[in-house]
Amino acid sequence: MALEEYKRKRDFGKTSEPEGAVKDTGKSVYVIQKHQASHLHWDLRLEFDGVLKSWAVPKEPPVKEGEKRLAVETEDHPIDYASFQGQIPEGEYGAGKVEIWDKGNFKLIERTADKILIEINGKRLSGQYYLVKFPKIGPKNWLFFKKKT
Repeated sequence: MALEEYKRKRDFGKTSEPEGAVKDTGKSVYVIQKHQASHLHWDLRLEFDGVLKSWAVPKEPPVKEGEKRLAVETEDHPIDYASFQGQIPEGEYGAGKVEIWDKGNFKLIERTADKILIEINGKRLSGQYYLVKFPKIGPKNWLFFKKKT
């Protein structure tokens, strides 16, 4: 996807969201942003391939084992988005308040086309987490949950 879809959906003359570019930080950036748009949700973002791969999580992210959350894959975001907080103006894509809910880095343990296992080192989330594709309910749907120890 790179950043074409991200840039197509935004007017950077109106929004303070970063335009950004594809770049690899080598830091395995992890961030979850609480986003009060038309519906409150949390945006999970993980640095892969020079961008932030992104999923919208409709309920607060899982802190405990056994909690599973739907995570809907969205367009890639630039790495610079990991530090974005602010108000996306009315009339713009994703209009509403964005705040950082958690951030840190992650270690990739396994990544296939339909499964990602990472170890998150954040302030609210820590430990091993899975993202597993769940195509029964849609091609962009994943389950996000903490691995049982």
